[in-house]
Amino acid sequence: MRRYALLTVDTEALPKRAEADHVRRLIWGQHATGTAGVREMCSIGAEFNVRHTFFVDMCATTRYPDDMREVVRWLDAAGQDVQLHLHPETLPKSFWSEHGLDAAPAYINEYVGEDRAVFLLKHFGGQLREVTGKRVMACRAGSFRWNGDFIRALKTADIPFSFNNSMRAYEAGRSTFGLPTNRPYAWSNDVVEVPVTEKWIAPAADRPARWASLTYPESSYFPFQTRRFRALPSFLSPGPGFAVLLLHSWSFLHWNEKRHATYVDEQRLEGYRRLLARVSLDYDVITSTELADLHARGKFRVQPSVDLARADSMKTT
Repeated sequence: MRRYALLTVDTEALPKRAEADHVRRLIWGQHATGTAGVREMCSIGAEFNVRHTFFVDMCATTRYPDDMREVVRWLDAAGQDVQLHLHPETLPKSFWSEHGLDAAPAYINEYVGEDRAVFLLKHFGGQLREVTGKRVMACRAGSFRWNGDFIRALKTADIPFSFNNSMRAYEAGRSTFGLPTNRPYAWSNDVVEVPVTEKWIAPAADRPARWASLTYPESSYFPFQTRRFRALPSFLSPGPGFAVLLLHSWSFLHWNEKRHATYVDEQRLEGYRRLLARVSLDYDVITSTELADLHARGKFRVQPSVDLARADSMKTT
């Protein structure tokens, strides 16, 4: 049985992660002492003949319209898979008023009904399509914040793949549902869900039980430590038959005392090179577009459908 892996990269210029020049510092990774961003990520991938799926936060076009379009243009020209990412909580109030909408609620998992999510998907998905000339095949909500209405909105917006299922996000209250699986599954409206790869870690004397995500590198994205990078060998050997690795455009950088991304050295680039050597040996590395093609041709089967109504209420425990 063939083993598939996807290298997914949330590509973001979030306001709080840099003091200034957010696209240059957080996406291109350019700093006074060195550079480690998406170009370097693609270059390392090319060494192993693999491509990444870049989920680009198009909400950042409201702050950096030309810079973000250039990011999309460069990634697409470099042969990468460019898909949609959304952090609407970063949108200015003026954006919403210009479109006759309220600024609240801020987070996608708080949306009620499809309309608000459909507007975002069509507005920013349209911007992405204008640059690439390609259909938007997949979307990941910012911080894995989503609910059932967001999945319905994906269907309405003609986006067939969701990359949102995360037990860690569910346990943290960021989403209304989580299915403990690493295999893609179909929702009852035919949208295909592709979970980020996670593993249940049993409790020990020095730590509570938790879900650990397959990410590079160790990150403070979630509010507790998981020692994920040191656990990668056990994650990958024998490893799941289908794996989705989570990275960010700033994954090769470090955080300074102000919690701003900064370049330190090439250690994380070299670590990623070693990781891809392992992944490319054990897996067929594909993109979301290639996964969609495999699924359409019946070469990749997803798990039976899950009733979308199960994602309509928040976790109560």
